[in-house]
Amino acid sequence: MENESASDTAAVAAAARHARFGKLPERIRFHEMTEEKQAGPSASAVGSYDPEASWNHFSCLALDLGL
Repeated sequence: MENESASDTAAVAAAARHARFGKLPERIRFHEMTEEKQAGPSASAVGSYDPEASWNHFSCLALDLGL
């Protein structure tokens, strides 16, 4: 008797969840999330490495203190 009422309660709870939340959205495939673009032809890009100017990007405590 208790087993039937527990299964009925579970069925009612499952129906209430389905009515409230519905179903999960469809999965998005990886190829739908990515986009391929060709790289620009500039050799001196903004993010390129310049060894002579690389010291500008680091902080030196001795220089900050004027030592």
